[in-house]
Amino acid sequence: MPKTGKVYIETFGCAMNHKDSENMLRELQEENFSQTSSPEDADLLLINTCSVREKPVHKLFSELGHLNRIRKESSKIGVTGCTASHLGDEILKKAPYVNFVLGARNTSKIREVLYRDGAVEIDITHDDSLHSFGETPISKFQKSINISIGCDKKCTFCIVPQTRGTEISIPLDLILSEVRKGVEAGAKEFLLLGQNVNSYGRRFSLKHQKIDFTKLLREISKVDGLERIRFQSPHPLHMDNRFIEEFATNSKIAKSIHMPLQSGSSRILSKMKRGYTKEWFLDRAERVRKAVPNVAISTDVIVGFPDENEEDFRDTMEVLEAVRFEQMFSFKYSPRPLTEAENFPNQIADEVAGKRLQTLQKRHLEILNSLAEDRVGKEYSVLFTDFEEGCLLGRTSEGYLVKSLGTEESVGKIKNIKTTSSFRTYMKATIL
Repeated sequence: MPKTGKVYIETFGCAMNHKDSENMLRELQEENFSQTSSPEDADLLLINTCSVREKPVHKLFSELGHLNRIRKESSKIGVTGCTASHLGDEILKKAPYVNFVLGARNTSKIREVLYRDGAVEIDITHDDSLHSFGETPISKFQKSINISIGCDKKCTFCIVPQTRGTEISIPLDLILSEVRKGVEAGAKEFLLLGQNVNSYGRRFSLKHQKIDFTKLLREISKVDGLERIRFQSPHPLHMDNRFIEEFATNSKIAKSIHMPLQSGSSRILSKMKRGYTKEWFLDRAERVRKAVPNVAISTDVIVGFPDENEEDFRDTMEVLEAVRFEQMFSFKYSPRPLTEAENFPNQIADEVAGKRLQTLQKRHLEILNSLAEDRVGKEYSVLFTDFEEGCLLGRTSEGYLVKSLGTEESVGKIKNIKTTSSFRTYMKATIL
């Protein structure tokens, strides 16, 4: 194929996957490819996959068939990401019209495999931590930055260590360089990404000064022009008091935090190999709320994990009531290949897991309605990033979506607002 053209990309899964898609687009821009939203016009079609749950894997082959039917005869198709890592050449066998397969740990090789039909690059030991991706910005005011790749945890339900490999931290100087370049390009807010961001500094590819996540936050916050730092996701096990104090007192750190619970039962958490108990999680959440009264806490919850009984589920509901999460991503347990839990006895019937999930989500919606009512009339600071039909759009430090009347000159600026009405997913406000 010629070294130019249009690329169409679909991204499934987490923020890490979206960052990988951004990095691939930046690499392809070096090959004179421009992004298109039309698969029919594309010269290259990419599906960046997720394998955390079973549904996205099934969706992959359905979507591949659809793209194959509508694409140009001369275009190429590539499958990337976590499903690519664990299925490898099986993808080519099931969908022989696919031109290449690129694993989640091999993002930097996109320009290489582009011209190698049948290429399968899925080495989970490949080290991208020192690679400098293309510099063309994708978003002006917000920028995401990988601070580590891979995962050293052994959670029994999770396939990620098998698709992204062992954990390696990105050197501090590379992170700071990317932050400075982002600021120069107009970015105000930075999202730090890693499978477990607060285990940063555990391992580097080359000799490196000793540094942990709390120290990293301090160093990044010193960059002139940076106004807001977000990160995801910290592991509850590593949320020590020093980190919580930095989170509370550093004015540049956004006051929203993702704390993946997974289960409220200490017995189930032990089977999951999460490393903490229900009591530890509640203590960390309480300390965060006391230190930052306006904090917004989000979480992940899995129901129906093998051997989960009604008492275990009640423990999860008790944590929900105690913490009152501002956002919750909840799912039925999905057995994944290459994981320990796939072979656990006492797998929970889908009907039972479904009822528990419905109960959990129903109660959380009631909590969200109550929290939304409490936000009416309160003041927040908002970074406005978009302007549509006379309406400014942005997010508060706590992560709430805000819509406000205003002018386009406020885009890219942080403004104080007062909430006039509030709903589960967004707030309406006036600029003060």
